[in-house]
Amino acid sequence: METFAERVIAFNSSLELDLALPDGIRVMNPFEENAEALEVSSAFYRKYYSDNRKRHLILGINPGRFGAGVTGIPFTDTKRLEEKCGLHIRGISTHEPSSVFVYEVIDAYGGPERFYGDFYINSISPLGFVKTNEKGREVNFNYYDSRELQEALYDYMLQSVKTHISLGIDTDVCFCLGSGKNFQFLQQLNASHKLFDKVIALDHPRFVMQYRSKQKPEYVRTFVKTLRENIAI
Repeated sequence: METFAERVIAFNSSLELDLALPDGIRVMNPFEENAEALEVSSAFYRKYYSDNRKRHLILGINPGRFGAGVTGIPFTDTKRLEEKCGLHIRGISTHEPSSVFVYEVIDAYGGPERFYGDFYINSISPLGFVKTNEKGREVNFNYYDSRELQEALYDYMLQSVKTHISLGIDTDVCFCLGSGKNFQFLQQLNASHKLFDKVIALDHPRFVMQYRSKQKPEYVRTFVKTLRENIAI
């Protein structure tokens, strides 16, 4: 029988985006740019998702350059991948603050096995974007940072969320990482297409790490409490 893991791996293997994007913005597809991303992410999903349990969906914005943009696993940089999940990508070491926070939440929840047994994390756009800045360097770019980009991606993102649901997601509640523009977009998407009974916003891990680092333990407790109280365990 095909497992949750194999459905996720098939989804990752088929990711592509054939759209005209605004000038200066390009798609970041870790499964094409990093030869090991599909291999190591497949090992990750087979480790934690080789079953057919129903899980609840947690949706971020889009992959960042140092987390999913390298590992192919949302909110998992190479350091957390090795330290917390026992998996390794050769020759690359990345540190993403959002990943640090998420794995503190995972630890507080009961560890990776328990957390990933209840939740599946991805993003409203499963592919990331980068923009070249005035110094000629590529920096992360969010789908909602450009109205033109967001409108161009609408159908793609809607289909991606529907595909996530088809993997084996319980639709009574979805958790949104980002209580601002990401939550607003997902709320509008949900109102139009009735994807989930309700959507609950959580502050984005990057926001916590950048602007509320002194209150991080409180945020971790709030995340865990919110997750536990809104799913049937």
